[in-house]
Amino acid sequence: MRFTQLFGRTLRDNPAEAEIVSHRLLQRAGFIKPLASGIYTQMPLGWRVCQKIMDIFRDEMDALGCQEMLMPVLNPAEVWQKTGRWDAVGPELVRFKDRSQRDFVLAMTHEEAFTHILTTDLESYKQLPLLVYHIQTKVRDEPRPRGGLIRVREFVMKDAYSVHADQADIDRFYPEMIQAYRNIYGACDLEVVEVEADSGMMGGSGSHEFMVLSDSGEDTVFISSDGAYAANAERAEFDKGTPLQENLAALEEVYTPNCKTIAEVADFLDVPQTRTVKAVFYIAENETQDFIFVVIRGDLPVNEVKLFNALGGLNFRDATDEEIEAVGAVPGFASPLGLNKDLGRGRKLIIVADDSALNFPNLVGGANKPDYHLKNTNAGRDYQPDIVADIALARDGDKCLNRAAVLQAHRGIEVGHCFKLGRRYAEAMNVTYLDENGKAQVPVMGSYGIGVGRLMAAIVEQHHDEYGIIWPETVAPFDVHLISLGKGLEEETSQQAEALYEKLQDAGLEVLFDDRRESPGVKFADADLIGVPWRATVSARSLQQGGVEVKRRCEPEKKIIPLDDFMDFVFEEIWG
Repeated sequence: MRFTQLFGRTLRDNPAEAEIVSHRLLQRAGFIKPLASGIYTQMPLGWRVCQKIMDIFRDEMDALGCQEMLMPVLNPAEVWQKTGRWDAVGPELVRFKDRSQRDFVLAMTHEEAFTHILTTDLESYKQLPLLVYHIQTKVRDEPRPRGGLIRVREFVMKDAYSVHADQADIDRFYPEMIQAYRNIYGACDLEVVEVEADSGMMGGSGSHEFMVLSDSGEDTVFISSDGAYAANAERAEFDKGTPLQENLAALEEVYTPNCKTIAEVADFLDVPQTRTVKAVFYIAENETQDFIFVVIRGDLPVNEVKLFNALGGLNFRDATDEEIEAVGAVPGFASPLGLNKDLGRGRKLIIVADDSALNFPNLVGGANKPDYHLKNTNAGRDYQPDIVADIALARDGDKCLNRAAVLQAHRGIEVGHCFKLGRRYAEAMNVTYLDENGKAQVPVMGSYGIGVGRLMAAIVEQHHDEYGIIWPETVAPFDVHLISLGKGLEEETSQQAEALYEKLQDAGLEVLFDDRRESPGVKFADADLIGVPWRATVSARSLQQGGVEVKRRCEPEKKIIPLDDFMDFVFEEIWG
């Protein structure tokens, strides 16, 4: 490719809206072009990188025995309604009506579309395990796009799906897919951390994320100080301490004027915050708008993802002071004691207790009376939780479960997610197969996603310097960046550069040939910015020194390779 013919241009200055390194460099180097917030065009340079990444995907998926297919982005609403995600997923799911007023969605993932195929095409256990994948556009109405390709509204993703006879078979296969993902990241020269993750809207029995640690990341990852445990913030478990062994004491009302926060109450009563319990309130987003009363030890924050899971996937929002007062609680001094769980007209008050509130005795809690608290509240004796679960959010420095290590918080970019979906989608859409005895069985499914653009951005986050991108050779848009430094296209330097351009292409290398009438400074700056692994420069000076100046993008040294030896060097060092 001649630079004079390359569509797209480099920028001297950082885009004003670019917040992180990959966004700045990909846009400056002409790899991506914004169309709207969270919507980007992959320019020719960027698309070449994407194709290299997708080739790596295909190599690993094909090696597993997965068959490539292509499912549509446009999905009828019925398939999403059958699985319940039409209602469960919020406004991120793009919904619309066609000209016949039929409901459709733009798929953000393809579990529904694939499971719909299984309703007609899966018949016998002899077809299992069934392994497929596709590389397709996804659409997500992201409320806060950021970081260039890190959080977008339209993206290309490789998602694979597996179908198994039973849980034992997906448990056997799952590590093979995890290893394939490791191979993908290794081929991209990307360092990742595998973490336990929450399955979110996907559901299922378990999942793992692959994270690139980066200050630019939008996710919090906890890694134990001994390296033996890693989980994202939505999933992380930690040691909440050993409960004191003491008898349950009698309730005692105490005057706590103007003490509405846990810190104020603990300070006023001269007790540690670990001896308090706090109330947090939500309104369920269901037909009856049930009131969710959360009780948790006073020193712990609520993990709303864990709460969502404890409620069986029930969405909720923060309650207002008026809504809190309407159920008989007093904001700042609230307690579940004495509240009526039947709020009338089918509406319920649901008490969800973190296990810390149940396990730790004699805690200071609200009295449902302004300026008063209760000493020695005890879950199980004084009030009955409807749900008890771990709903606490881990923090940096928390002690790990069952060992002396502590959790250390890091920022991370998610670059892949694997799910054991279980039977959720198959059951919802009545998918069965006939086993060896001719009996209908529900299959177990898995889903495995990895985004092309986000992976591309993560590579840049790990491979750059102050001058620009440093692409790993496996995903670089070109193998060699050839530069001609001549005053005129008829001079010897230009002729030699043209000859080398032809030889390199004939040898099968992908070459970006900078044939522009620009200064050496501009050409070298663009070469560093674009980040092709090898730079070869033909100039009057290099010819006087006997050949071609060669430099690896990731190394500072330059060397002169004689013209007669240049192609041998290419085959040994670059092509080899």
